[in-house]
Amino acid sequence: MKQYYVYIMASKKDRVIYIGVTGNLIQRVYQHREGLVDVFSKQYKTKRLVYFELSTDIKSCIGREKQLKGWKRQWKKELIESVNPQWDDLWSNIVS
Repeated sequence: MKQYYVYIMASKKDRVIYIGVTGNLIQRVYQHREGLVDVFSKQYKTKRLVYFELSTDIKSCIGREKQLKGWKRQWKKELIESVNPQWDDLWSNIVS
């Protein structure tokens, strides 16, 4: 069964964030880390994976991405910190 992810990248703790959807989280985070993605993420250096959700339904992931993008910054911060209080880079969690 195919898996999809809604993910949040950040430049530093409580700084610029980027929210996206992907079907390959490892590849997409690698692209962010290497600066191989869109202008916004490249310009603001959103290279740290700080949050992600897994689903088997692409439509629900896209809906969740839109929902999160519409949230106030404080709500996004609280969501991240509910599972990752220090905004640690979760890269090693997904590649090991």
